[in-house]
Formats: sequence, structure tokens, C-alpha cells
Amino acid sequence: MTDDRRTELATNLARVEDRISAACAKAGRPRDEVTLIVVTKTYPASDARLLAELGVRQVAENRDQEAAPKAAECADLPLTWHFVGQLQTNKVRSVASYAGIVQSVDRARLVTALSKEAVRAGRELGCLVQVALDAESGQQGERGGVAPDGVPALAEAIAGAEGLRLDGVMTVAPLAGPYAGRQLAAFERLMEISTDLRATHPAANMVSAGMSADLEDAVAAGATHVRVGTAVLGVRPRLG
Repeated sequence: MTDDRRTELATNLARVEDRISAACAKAGRPRDEVTLIVVTKTYPASDARLLAELGVRQVAENRDQEAAPKAAECADLPLTWHFVGQLQTNKVRSVASYAGIVQSVDRARLVTALSKEAVRAGRELGCLVQVALDAESGQQGERGGVAPDGVPALAEAIAGAEGLRLDGVMTVAPLAGPYAGRQLAAFERLMEISTDLRATHPAANMVSAGMSADLEDAVAAGATHVRVGTAVLGVRPRLG
């Protein structure tokens, strides 16, 4: 069974690699400007292990109760775990123990909690400001995230927090608002926000956007990281 699954994952990874390469070529970008993050949520640790054997180094999860045991089971592997889900402060201590990057930072209270737990764990956590392109000023998005005008202040809070490193910005293509169904426009707007951020924080150059269905739009817009689950792992029933 493992051999079959390994073959299946290798085939899917090759297909996604072809898509990313083609999108880079079309956008006139070098292939090495885009990093694939495989979203392993709802899939077992054995899949993460196979992915690592196949050369994947970046994996993502969106629920701590699933991610924590999986990361522990894969602690011997050269994987960086990205936390991409809405994060409650009561889960921060756990997440800070295994995540290399938290992509879903969207409020000051979360920055304070992450900083405290990163320091406690003796780790440096990379953080992305999650931008909600469906949110009005001062509001949060349907799927988490801070409104675009809230990005500078939140970025400053991360940059000034002990144990945290400001790495850049992230978005999830919105289902509502002016960018609903307009992924390319949404990702282009995220790039504008990234450009503004890099004027004051030049090292915060990570732009995480795009998933299985719209990774080409993300690459065209200039994303540095794409988060792909289904196209690599397939569609399967949720665990638990």
C-alpha cells in the first residue's frame, strides 16, 4: 500500500511541479522564486513521511489538534511546519513548539501570545500577516485576517516582538466582497500590500498565496509561496 501511495504522491507532485514551472515561465520568473508548501491537513503522518522522502520540505496544517501529534511523529524529518489556520490564543503554546512559520497572524493579541511562547520555547517563529481582502477597515475577514489598512501596525508589532520574525504576508482568495471570484486581482492586491511592507521591512519578502485551483494566478501575481493540498494528496474524507 505504501508503495502505491508513494507512486501516487510522486505522480501528483510531478504534475504540480509542471504547473508551477509553466506558470513561472509564462510570468517570466525563475522557477526557484516559488516555493511549494504541501498542505497535509486531514492526511496521516505517513503521507508527510512519504512527501519528505520525495523531497518536500515545507508542509502546512490548519488545526493544532491534528498538527501537533503529526509534527511530533515526524520530528526526525527535515520538515518546516507552517500553521495556516485561524489560531486561538489557547493553542499558541502548542503551535509555538513545532511551527516554523505561523502564516495566519491577524491580531495584536495573537502577536503577544506567540512572542511569549516563542521565548518560552527558546525558538524564533516566522510570522506572516494574514490579509483579509473581504474585510472593511478595522474588521476581520470571514476566514480570518486583518483588513489591508491594519497591516502596517500589525507588522510593526510582529517586528518588535521578542522571539518573532516578520516574514511577509499571506491571503486566502476571498469568497465575498470585491475580490470574490477574482483570484488574480486579489493576489495582485496582496503584492501591492507586500511592496508597501517591504519599503519599511525589506526582509519581509514572503508572499503566500494560491492553492490547488488558483496557483497559476498566484505565480502570475508574484507570490513566493503556494499552498497546495488536494492537487498533491488527492481528495479524501476528513479524518475524525
